[in-house]
Amino acid sequence: MRGVKILERALAALPIMLGVCIVVFLFMRLLPGDPVDIMLGEASNVTQEEIDALRSQFNLDDPLHVQLASYLMRVLKGDLGYSISRSSNVGKLLLEALPATVELALAAILIALAVAVPLGIITAVKHKSLIDRSSMACSFLGISMPAFWLGIVLILIFSVHLKWLPTSGRATYGLVPSHVTGFYVLDSILTGNLPALKDSLRHLVLPSIALGAAPAAVITRIIRSSMLETLRKDYVTYARAKGVAEWAVIIKHAFRNALIPAVTVTGLEIGGLLGGNMVVETIFGWPGMGRLVVDGIFSRDYSLVQGAVMVYGLTFVTVNLIADILYTWLNPKLVVGEKV
Repeated sequence: MRGVKILERALAALPIMLGVCIVVFLFMRLLPGDPVDIMLGEASNVTQEEIDALRSQFNLDDPLHVQLASYLMRVLKGDLGYSISRSSNVGKLLLEALPATVELALAAILIALAVAVPLGIITAVKHKSLIDRSSMACSFLGISMPAFWLGIVLILIFSVHLKWLPTSGRATYGLVPSHVTGFYVLDSILTGNLPALKDSLRHLVLPSIALGAAPAAVITRIIRSSMLETLRKDYVTYARAKGVAEWAVIIKHAFRNALIPAVTVTGLEIGGLLGGNMVVETIFGWPGMGRLVVDGIFSRDYSLVQGAVMVYGLTFVTVNLIADILYTWLNPKLVVGEKV
């Protein structure tokens, strides 16, 4: 039964992806500016015949519905198109940039969880204490601070003034690890390159903190509220009456059952980190998909932006599908039925 539900969710993602394709395609065409004019720049010796030939080459002279149908057919074949601004296949460009974006998003969510999980549990257990009130004040601050502002502040403090960490990029010139997976931290470990590992981690610190601050605040509040509700449940009272150690009551019974809302929010936050990191990547000069999309928008590179949004949408749907699968393990009804 669970397998059927998971399959249903996977199939339900197909029309969502189709809708994403169509919406992005149409909105890109509504943006002012012509990609052919941007490609040609200020050249004054270009003839109208050359302009028409270039528009025909990229099917920009076809009616809108014909362009849409042609694009959807190419997507079904796995062809995301050709980037007119970078003169390369879109799929290749995205594959090259994807590891950087995923690495940054994973680092950000790991930092968020490392802060949110213990803080959410502690604030729930120490409800209405000074720790609780201080943590909630900090969470409000974390939610309120824009990532781009926090990123600039971090650069000013830790890079410009203290000179502890680099300001931009993924690695220092000459310390780029040998390519294995495209993830610099993992590649450094696999190749045993300790200097590259240290350098990659130093470059990863500031952007991951800037990107992970808001998710940390959100997840902390979700865990806290869910834990407060769960600690009042009868099965928690029963566990305490049976003489179960307090740490076991909090972690095994209360926290596990309080995880479902946190898993839902974490899934949404991971999708948001992958799709909403454009400004942070631009500030820190991080060569990921976000920065690639920003460049594509300014150059009206239809295929590049559409392909990137397709990847973002697919990733978002996949992460939420994984969250749904985790529900079968974290279902409170299953946990309550276990012996205390």
